[in-house]
Amino acid sequence: MARHREKGGRGKYVAAALGVSALVAVTSLWTAQADTLAGPAPHPSASATHAAKPEKVAIGIAHASDKGARGVNITIDDGPDPTWTPQVLAVLKQYGVKATFCMVGTQARMYPDLVKQVVADGHRLCDHTISHDTAMDHKSEAYQAKEILDAERMITKASGGVRPQYYRAPGGAFTPYSRNLAASHGMRPLGWNVDTKDFEHPGVAAIVSTVKNELPNGPTILFHDAGGDRAETLAALRQVLPWLKQQGYAFGFPVR
Repeated sequence: MARHREKGGRGKYVAAALGVSALVAVTSLWTAQADTLAGPAPHPSASATHAAKPEKVAIGIAHASDKGARGVNITIDDGPDPTWTPQVLAVLKQYGVKATFCMVGTQARMYPDLVKQVVADGHRLCDHTISHDTAMDHKSEAYQAKEILDAERMITKASGGVRPQYYRAPGGAFTPYSRNLAASHGMRPLGWNVDTKDFEHPGVAAIVSTVKNELPNGPTILFHDAGGDRAETLAALRQVLPWLKQQGYAFGFPVR
């Protein structure tokens, strides 16, 4: 699983994280495991986990699909974003596809209505840390815990109580510690097999070609709904999703 560093839009995550750090110092967010989560709960769905105490899941990095050998997993990273997430949701709904949204905690905190909409549409949530630090595997365990657990709480609160079912390290910066921590909180570490590199704006044709050429590597496909202009991503999804259906693939979720 190759790393990537996303271009554009990163500064706002770091700036937001600094503000969150001050908030955390006051409220002890990452140590208050038993805090009551505020906000109205969305309608329950088969894809959502809405439980007070999640059970530990496997610590291995998931790549497979729960739909088996002919399954594919669409994963959407870095949102929610008020411009692009609603458009991504509309495309997914158009083709009847459920996806896994790997959300940055500060983004979820800013746009709770979008998090609730993702859940209401039957998609799954994934913890993608607070500041999207692709070098977090070189930092302390305390830092890693704060990034992961604060984001988990922000996403859960924003959703109205629906917890993330996965944890995706930014740029693939997993460590044994972070994987075990996430798994102990019911979040399966989540990798990818097909990196569309849509964050680099390579052109719609290049994104579509990457999916078609790299799909034999495995079923989990990485797209983005934030961090910059996602017009190419939307256009590519409109080509990729019907093509996958024509090839006989079923859309599923990563295994847990």
